[in-house]
Amino acid sequence: MTPWLFWPLLILGTLILVLGALKLVYLPLAVAYEVSASRRRRHRPRHSETTIFGASAPFVSVVVPAFNEANVLENCVRSLARSNYPAFEIILVDDGSTDSTFARMQELAAEYPGVTALTKANGGKGSALNVGIKAAQGEVLLLSDADGVFGEDAIASMIEAFADPSVGAVCGDDRPVNLDRVQTRFLAVISHVGTGLVRRALHVMRCLPIVSGNIGAFRRDVLERSGLLAEDTLGEDLELTWRIYRAGFRVAFAPRAVVFAESPSTIRGLWRQRVRWGRGLLQTCGKHADMIGNPRFGIFGLSLIYLVATSIVVPIAQLLIVPLLILAVMLGDSSAVASDAWQLVLWLGLPVAVLFLLVAVALNRAWGDLRFAWTLVLWPVYSSLMSVVFVRALSLELRKAPQRWNKLERTGVVSRTSTERVAAPLSAS
Repeated sequence: MTPWLFWPLLILGTLILVLGALKLVYLPLAVAYEVSASRRRRHRPRHSETTIFGASAPFVSVVVPAFNEANVLENCVRSLARSNYPAFEIILVDDGSTDSTFARMQELAAEYPGVTALTKANGGKGSALNVGIKAAQGEVLLLSDADGVFGEDAIASMIEAFADPSVGAVCGDDRPVNLDRVQTRFLAVISHVGTGLVRRALHVMRCLPIVSGNIGAFRRDVLERSGLLAEDTLGEDLELTWRIYRAGFRVAFAPRAVVFAESPSTIRGLWRQRVRWGRGLLQTCGKHADMIGNPRFGIFGLSLIYLVATSIVVPIAQLLIVPLLILAVMLGDSSAVASDAWQLVLWLGLPVAVLFLLVAVALNRAWGDLRFAWTLVLWPVYSSLMSVVFVRALSLELRKAPQRWNKLERTGVVSRTSTERVAAPLSAS
C-alpha cells in the first residue's frame, strides 16, 4: 500500500479500535450494577431511611412542557395520574402552541385536582421548563416530555435512587412507545444498549453525563445552587447535567423508572433530532470546556475526554476511513482493501454490538423486543448516518446557524407488549 494511504488508515483505524475496545469495560460494570441493585431490592423496603429523604416520601412536582402536543398529552397525564406514588403534582406548561394543546391542558386540569395548566409565549423547551419549575411546589422536580407514557412505579423508583447526599439528580429509562414502523422497531431494539447497559455502567463509575429529557428528577436545593435550565442551548438537559457535576453532585440511574416516549418515525425526523442532539453536545462542550479532562471534577471530568473522543472524534474518523478505502480500490491497490478490511468490519463493530445488545436486553428483561431483531440489518447504515449527522451538526455550529426546538412531529401511536410494566394508555396499536 502507498504510504500516503497506509498511515492515515492505520491511525484512524487504530483510534477507532482502541476507543471501541475501551467500551468493553461497560459490560462487567453494568452486570455488577444489576447484581448489587437486586440485592438492595431484596433487603430494603420502599421509601426507607436509606434514601436522603428518610422514611417519608418527598413531594414531587412533575413538569411537562408542550408545544403542539394535543394528540399525545392526554396519554401522558393519565399515565402519571395512575402512578402509585403518594405525593405529587403535575405542572403542564404550554409554550405558545398553535393547536389545541392549552385547551386540552385546561380540560385535564379540571378533571384531575393535582394538575395545573400554564401557558406562555413561545420561547423553547428550556424556558417552558423554567416557568413550570418556578410554579412548582415539590422538593423534587421531575422533568418530562409531553409524549411520555409512565410506568406506575416510575416516580417511586426515581425517588429510591436518591440514595445518598451526593446524588443531585436521577435519570430514568426511556424507551420507544411507537413500534408501528421498521425504523421505530429498530430504535426500540438498539435503545437498550444506550439507555440500559451504558447508563448502568456509567452509574457505577459515577460519571453518567446526561439526565434524560424524557424522565429526569432533580433536587430543588441542588437546582438552587446550579441554576435552572439554559434557554440558549439546544441541549438543555445535557448542559444542566454538567452543571450538576460542577456544583459538586452526581447523577444516579434508575432503570426501573420507565417512561415510554415516541421515537422518530421518519428518516427526516431522526435526522433533525440527532442533529439537534449533536449541536447540543457541541454547545455544552463549549460552555464547559474547562471541565473536560479536569481532575478537579473527579472521575466525571476525566471521563469527558472519552465522551468527546467517542462522540466527536470517532464520527469524523469513521467518515474519513470509507473514502480512503474507496480511493485505494479506485487506484487498484487491492492490498489496501485486504489489510484494512478488518478495520472496516471492526469499525462497524457488529460482533461486539450484538453482544452488548443481548446483555442490555437481559438486564432490562425486555426479551420481547428481540422479536424485532430482524431490523438489525439496518445497523451499519444507521451507524454511518449518525456519523454524517454529527458532521452536519458541527457545520451548523461553526456557521452559528439559528437554533430551533425542532421537536418531533408526534404521531400519537402507543404500542405495548405484555412484558412492559406501564400504565395502560388511552389507545394502543
